[in-house]
Amino acid sequence: MSAKRNGKIIRLLAGCIIALALGSRSPASQGMGAGYFPNIPLTTHEGEKVLFYDDLVAGKTVAINFIFTSCPDSCPAETAKLVRVQQELGDRVGQDIFMYSISIDPEYDTPEVLKAYREKFGIKPGWTFLTGDEDDIILLRKKLGLYLEDIQNEDNDHNLTFIVGNDNTGKWIKRSPFDNPKLLANLIGYDLFGGQIFRKNAKSYANVPDAPKLSKGEYLFRTRCESCHTIGGGETELGPDLAGVTDRREPAWLTRWLREPDKMLEEGDPTALQLFEQYRQIAMPNLRLEEEEIAALIDHIQLESRRLVSRPLAAATSDGGDLNTASQ
Repeated sequence: MSAKRNGKIIRLLAGCIIALALGSRSPASQGMGAGYFPNIPLTTHEGEKVLFYDDLVAGKTVAINFIFTSCPDSCPAETAKLVRVQQELGDRVGQDIFMYSISIDPEYDTPEVLKAYREKFGIKPGWTFLTGDEDDIILLRKKLGLYLEDIQNEDNDHNLTFIVGNDNTGKWIKRSPFDNPKLLANLIGYDLFGGQIFRKNAKSYANVPDAPKLSKGEYLFRTRCESCHTIGGGETELGPDLAGVTDRREPAWLTRWLREPDKMLEEGDPTALQLFEQYRQIAMPNLRLEEEEIAALIDHIQLESRRLVSRPLAAATSDGGDLNTASQ
């Protein structure tokens, strides 16, 4: 073969290699969602223009929910719960896991508003807040199975379910954002990866403890309150420690606070305003609790508070100390 012909073949091969390197990427080659997910344009809380599938989902493991920042009840509680999930996942968020919160009220939720909301909750990198065209977002919600016609109204009621998925495997799962943060983190960080990620400190099925039997009040506290509050664990960035709150607050005030904190804040209740200012101006969400749920929650907080008081007394007694001295 002549040197001239050899040179021509080499140039052709080089051209093919360059074309492969510079050619446009096909979303279909990156994951299983290409062609199904609408590649709608969105804007991040930093003002960056992105495409839903190409830039946010293709080839990635993601967690997606829908919120609006002026929401008085469920959205702040949902965001606080997912903050715990992000903490459980740690530095993996932004590396091999990506979290997205998309506004259903884009007219109000500008990038600036979303950025301020994000900062209120102390959200770390890897969790992006987005806005866009309302019709595009409705289309996306429908494609994700998170749009319910029956509950759509002027108050922006919406499906609170969020969705997690691995675009490479095509595995998508819907979950409540109010589930246990550790379980959600395990689902996102390990189960979605199909055994490809080594699970640290994993236990055998034989050693897994039985699920705890929770009282109604404890279940409510774990699912509704634990994201922002502890009982005896100290205050968090989002709310006060509730140990002894049943002694510090009048029963009628506490009951109403759990029933309609938004109205108390609107009315200018001094304690409500003080809490609002003290904790990053994050309003206590209206959890839509029934009277019996409020009673069960108060009973649980009171019981746990009393246990905290009795533990050091019991320890002092078992060590031979004087009970009267220990209680002073």
